[in-house]
Amino acid sequence: MKEQIGLDRLTGLIAFARAASLGSFTAAARDLSVSPSAISKSVQRLEQHFELKLFSRTTRSLTLTPEGRDLYERALRILREVEDIDQAAMASRAEPSGTIKVTAPLPIGLNILAPAIPRFRERYPKLAIDLRLGDQFSDIIEQGIDVAVRVGNLADSRLISKTLGPHRVAAFASPAYLARRGTPLELSDLAQHECVNFRYQSSGQALRWPFSVGGRTVELSPDSSVVIDASDAVAAMLAAGGGIGISPTYVAAPYVARGELQPLFPQCAVDRFAITALWPESRRGSPNVKAFVGFLNELFATPTTWDEIVRKA
Repeated sequence: MKEQIGLDRLTGLIAFARAASLGSFTAAARDLSVSPSAISKSVQRLEQHFELKLFSRTTRSLTLTPEGRDLYERALRILREVEDIDQAAMASRAEPSGTIKVTAPLPIGLNILAPAIPRFRERYPKLAIDLRLGDQFSDIIEQGIDVAVRVGNLADSRLISKTLGPHRVAAFASPAYLARRGTPLELSDLAQHECVNFRYQSSGQALRWPFSVGGRTVELSPDSSVVIDASDAVAAMLAAGGGIGISPTYVAAPYVARGELQPLFPQCAVDRFAITALWPESRRGSPNVKAFVGFLNELFATPTTWDEIVRKA
């Protein structure tokens, strides 16, 4: 007769799988809302039960052993089955409730999602939001994410995707800076100005400034006195009179509305990639996902409110 798996061992498998996915006990603890010591103890009990070493541990890294890799792949299959059961039960409900996990890049979360979530919560008071902001392209399914908002599209057959709207970028500067240094009339005039540039955290590469000229996109690499790896910080510096820079319109729009930033070369603004919503195929019938994706469609109605603010300026 087979030994039945106990609750403690199921807890250990969940802790182990999350730690393996995220690469640390601390990250797994944060994801599961428990202490790192609880994750460590659960994994230790699992190792004792199987009489296997699942991780090679150092002070800086957590690496799966060959035995740990095999167990991890098996554990993921079990946990996905459990998630499918959970989603099927949720789909049988008419009203969204429980918790929905959403991830988005920090600028989109800060400037688009966070200000709108109170309105969403008024509509669905029984549905709590777990919003996770960051640019890491981690495995959405392994992380247990319900909906991800990303710039661009991820080629993953396990995910359903929907284009929400354009990721529009344009040049901006503060009225105070333009009064002091003059307004550039041609793109070539940028060489005579203080420029603030953005650097991608993922690659360390500085942004090549895209402009639409004569029906095609040209990219410039202006000399920059300041380079920053956060788009919200770029916009803040521009508003403080730091120079001319490129910003997504959804980041710049609040500054434009307050008269702190002015768009430059509006005819040259570029739709750079697209903003996309993604969710696992297993969440297709989830009322929570349907409600949130429907709300995203409203937020990104054409034209978006932030693009209209910039256009009218």
